Amino acid sequence: MAPKKTPKGKSGFVGVRAKPSGNFGVEFSDAGRRWWLGTYPTADEAARAYDVAVRHAGRPKTDLNFPDVETRAVAEWLVPQGIQMKEMRVKMAKKRPAVVVAPGESDEATMARFAREHPQYVQAELEHY
Repeated sequence: MAPKKTPKGKSGFVGVRAKPSGNFGVEFSDAGRRWWLGTYPTADEAARAYDVAVRHAGRPKTDLNFPDVETRAVAEWLVPQGIQMKEMRVKMAKKRPAVVVAPGESDEATMARFAREHPQYVQAELEHY
């Protein structure tokens, strides 16, 4: 069996992550879109829900957590809670440059370097005051 392309998280399954509540959340990405499948009481159930979404998207069996499940109908039957795919809206945050202080560099030198590299932010700050 070929190794999975996506690394497994702490849950041991692709697409599944442990929540602070003790439940397991499931996310699925397909064609540049992210989907939230819900939370499940066990990592196993969450992984099976992920597999249903993978099968629904028509992706190959190598993307599955449980490739030994033969059909989509059986995969859906193994998730008693079912899945509800909700598209996750990705907020496009306006990225602002970070100020990284190099070892041995003073605050004044850092600010001078930032002003040289990003004059538009310095100008906006001056106009604000």
